[in-house]
Amino acid sequence: MSQVTIESILQEKRLFPPSAEFSQSAHIKSLAEYQQICARAQADPQKFWAELAEQELHWFQKWTTVLDWQPPFAKWFEGGKINISYNCLDRHLATWRKNKAALIWEGEPGDSRTLTYAQLHREVCQMANVLKQLGVQKGDRVGIYLPMIPEAAIAMLACARIGAAHTVVFGGFSAEALRDRLVDGQAKLVITADGGWRKDTAVPLKAQVDKALADGSVPTVKDVLVVRRTAQQIQMEPGRDHWWHDLQQGVSANCPAEPMDSEDLLFILYTSGSTGKPKGVVHTTAGYNLYTHITTKWIFDLQDTDVYWCTADIGWITGHSYIVYGPLSNGATTLMYEGAPRPSNPGCMWDVIEKHGVNIFYTAPTAIRAFIKMGEHLPNARNLSSLRLLGTVGEPINPEAWMWYYRIIGGERCPIVDTWWQTETGGIMVTPLPGAIATKPGSATLPFPGIIADVVDLEGNNVPANEGGYLAVRHPWPGMMRTVFGDPDRFRRTYWEHIPPKDGQYTYFAGDGARRDEDGYFWVMGRVDDVINVAGHRLGTMEIESALVSHPAVAEAAVVGKPDDLKGEEIVAFVTLEGTFDPSEELNKELKKHVVQEIGAIARPGEIRFTEALPKTRSGKIMRRLLRSLASGQEVSGDTSTLEDRSVLDKLREGT
Repeated sequence: MSQVTIESILQEKRLFPPSAEFSQSAHIKSLAEYQQICARAQADPQKFWAELAEQELHWFQKWTTVLDWQPPFAKWFEGGKINISYNCLDRHLATWRKNKAALIWEGEPGDSRTLTYAQLHREVCQMANVLKQLGVQKGDRVGIYLPMIPEAAIAMLACARIGAAHTVVFGGFSAEALRDRLVDGQAKLVITADGGWRKDTAVPLKAQVDKALADGSVPTVKDVLVVRRTAQQIQMEPGRDHWWHDLQQGVSANCPAEPMDSEDLLFILYTSGSTGKPKGVVHTTAGYNLYTHITTKWIFDLQDTDVYWCTADIGWITGHSYIVYGPLSNGATTLMYEGAPRPSNPGCMWDVIEKHGVNIFYTAPTAIRAFIKMGEHLPNARNLSSLRLLGTVGEPINPEAWMWYYRIIGGERCPIVDTWWQTETGGIMVTPLPGAIATKPGSATLPFPGIIADVVDLEGNNVPANEGGYLAVRHPWPGMMRTVFGDPDRFRRTYWEHIPPKDGQYTYFAGDGARRDEDGYFWVMGRVDDVINVAGHRLGTMEIESALVSHPAVAEAAVVGKPDDLKGEEIVAFVTLEGTFDPSEELNKELKKHVVQEIGAIARPGEIRFTEALPKTRSGKIMRRLLRSLASGQEVSGDTSTLEDRSVLDKLREGT
């Protein structure tokens, strides 16, 4: 985040209280009620979560222990038997919701589909039975590499139904990135499509799966299930590849949900880390179900008549928690859209809101900044009066974008829930409750009830109001990740050892800088580790550096983020070349293309700067802090006494 933006945030004083009309019908109606709930949760956290678990979810068997906390490893609702697919589908079938729209889907070319709870249940049961026929059993892992089509949600719910863990990989990732995730998760089967529509183009997906599985590089994968979407030509390998529509024919729609232990693995989702290897974030069944359910209900103030639209991709945690599991567990109508603003229809998002009467709209600051750039004439030409609540996710939002969103999209009548959370937290952690908490542009406001969030120094001490520190969480919560798949030591090191335990109390380190103002409101300032937030997506610098160095021309690379008005951050790579190669525009383009091939288009550097050497300390560490200043065009400041060769910095300053 740029210095200008930080300074404007520090001076932000505007306050937007919820309207009396909104508060009156909200689940949480006042600040006093919010404070009472928080006090109850803090006084007895286990009782608080246990009461919610009993009231909000269906259990095959009640738990015996609410929380078993062996820091940093948590087990919630031990002894309980539950199934999240049952909670999302079956329990609604005995009510009037049976024939309610569960999933409204809008395809980019204009095709659309609505599935009621009864119809979605039928499709999920059929896919679950197909998975069983292909030998998938409880405890197996299934890779999902799909576009934003109903089958993505159906596949997730089908896996959960039979007790197989899913690993969803974002469709924008390359074959190599897909392979790495399938290998790490030891996937038995992959569900994909021939392709998907994205910005007026049919994007190939099955071809990427073929590349990822080539030469037996993922030996655990025995079968590939393919959904027909774009009708593009693809290769089908006999014995391994199966068309979903062929196997669906005549398959029973009766598939009882498997009673799962509360702590059974639900899914692995890979997130970029500061080392080269992505982290497999592990989420289990009961705690995640409860946390996504209650956060969706209270934060989005879900009412039975709402059409709710989260614009995230299913491949990210936001898609898991707030397109699929949270809304469906509440019996809501959730909307899924395949497309994005594109040359043929830059106003497509507003068309979808108008067509389906969307009431709740949850999107990223990057998207809002893109909407601003495209012009307010696009939303102004549509009827957006159905909207009653707006939300933002993925990165801090600058106050100017917040105000545009509030005025132009919300018509100055819709509260905005600016939410802070992570893949690792499972659900939203700091957020306004829209009927209870007055909002400030750019602030995520206050912790969700039951979340003990703090801003601390690296010793774990509270920092005073309006001083920068690290965002941390003091007490376990049901939606928290349980470990890094196959690497508990990495889990401990990454999240629990940055801040030393005090009096046996462990503190979760989020990796984000933050401050708290005099009202206790949280202002998140962005990443403090070697992770770049590009358009709300976290990318590890090490992963991009590894991709660059794998090119024969590159001797060494250092990657940093620089502030970008549209994407939040842009990737800048500083590259030194092997002796026989010379800098050129052609090589610059080739290296960018190489990164796309290795990781995906989302990781393409915005800028590559060739340099003879990188600024390093005497112990050989690259001083990325200096490179960040240079990339941003700022004056290099702070201590440079540990620099091994000052001439390197001087040459970089001069651009030589």
